[in-house]
Amino acid sequence: QVQLVESGGGLVKPGGSLRLSCAASGFTFSNYAMSWYRQTPGKERELVATIANTPTYADSVKGRFTISRDNARKTVDLQLNSLKPEDTAVYFCNARHLLLTRTVYWGQGTQVTVSS
Repeated sequence: QVQLVESGGGLVKPGGSLRLSCAASGFTFSNYAMSWYRQTPGKERELVATIANTPTYADSVKGRFTISRDNARKTVDLQLNSLKPEDTAVYFCNARHLLLTRTVYWGQGTQVTVSS
């Protein structure tokens, strides 16, 4: 069956770094745009970064986060640098079919907490 499994979340101090990974299985990975979203209780889920062929980023993370994908390994990573307390959220991996765009998969999420 389809699976998106995130890992790498944790507690980090402001200014620190973290690397999140998402391992995909059960679908043709190369046919999907891969994204990272994040959500804080009381706030709407927001798109952080997306990569199909070229990466795009939310303004709030541009220059600090880097998204990458490895189609052979079926993984998508998010490198989080210069972390701020406002980056604290549950981070979700998302896959959306490039053609059949109603086909969407979500991971379970991984917690990132930025605090001193």
